[in-house]
Amino acid sequence: KAMCSGKLQTGLLVTGYFIYLLVGAAVFQALERTAEKQEKIAAAQMKEAFLRNFTHLTVAEMEQFMKNLTEAIQNGVYPIGNKSQIEDSNWDFSNSFFFAGTVVSTIGYGTLRPKTAGGQIFCVFFALFGIPLNIVFLHRVGKMLSLLCKKLGTFLYEKGMRKKKIKFLTLLFFLATGILVFLCLPPLFFQITEGWSYSEGIYFAFITLSTIGFGDYVVGKQPDRKYFSYYRTLVAIWILFGLAWIALLFNL
Repeated sequence: KAMCSGKLQTGLLVTGYFIYLLVGAAVFQALERTAEKQEKIAAAQMKEAFLRNFTHLTVAEMEQFMKNLTEAIQNGVYPIGNKSQIEDSNWDFSNSFFFAGTVVSTIGYGTLRPKTAGGQIFCVFFALFGIPLNIVFLHRVGKMLSLLCKKLGTFLYEKGMRKKKIKFLTLLFFLATGILVFLCLPPLFFQITEGWSYSEGIYFAFITLSTIGFGDYVVGKQPDRKYFSYYRTLVAIWILFGLAWIALLFNL
């Protein structure tokens, strides 16, 4: 019975956690999308004005243009290429979900961030409740993984192995599989989708999973690359399980 209620609790927690992220993503999208579109239109107009007059701009006007351009790029608006850029939102659902995940996991790359007053206030409350929920979620997933670990240990113990050796082997097994799944294989995937080198992929994986999150490398951000839909959602799920793996390592 205890086992059953434990499974139910876990199921509810995982479902609740993902619903929290999905609702958060939807709210961020609703609050930020319109403001971002206006920003993109303004950037496109600024570029057009520059291209019309660039032969006789004063130094001061040129400085102002550079300043506006830098600001636009910092805000994730790249006034490059054609009009389709205005239609592609940084706040589509996949990006919003990814953003919600980086908030609750405290990675916070800083490349996508709320700019409206509503979005910023919502972000405060979303993080306030989301970070503890994330910790509980990671702890629960870590617990499930450590049960697997125990099962492996029992199996080895029945095979006549000594307890100390079992402890060492299970730790080694989880360390090796985790390093493979979370640090060694993903960079191969990033090489194909992002065009990064293998070492850049490892660096990104480490900076992300350690929740340092500098934001110098972020997935799905290059304006000239075509990504498959839900690419960032998949990466967000990889991050969550990677964080659970790290939590388990500390447990072990």
